[in-house]
Amino acid sequence: MTSVEDCRAAIGKVSDRILETDEADRRKHLVERTVSLTVSDLGTVFDMRLTTNGLEDVTSRSTDSAGPKAQVRITVAADDLIDLAEDRLDFAKAMFSGRVKLDASFGDLMRLRKLL
Repeated sequence: MTSVEDCRAAIGKVSDRILETDEADRRKHLVERTVSLTVSDLGTVFDMRLTTNGLEDVTSRSTDSAGPKAQVRITVAADDLIDLAEDRLDFAKAMFSGRVKLDASFGDLMRLRKLL
């Protein structure tokens, strides 16, 4: 079974992947945003900031605990998060099949699609 620490490591891998993107592209397509990632089957929410330096200030809390409303909200199962981080699952396909729920403004969606 996937643990909260496995999910935290997956978030680190996604952050590393962001940093692998050319810095000019990151600056062009990324606007700093607050992000919440709800791991539905673990009852955990990861709050973080998306920046040109990757995902920063990652903290976790229970889904029962109130947190700040993030500008980008993602809901995913733990195993799917791991598969996304390991590049075994395509984000767009996962989103359109309902395995990933993404709640963000249209502008954020357009910018993020360049990096995902």
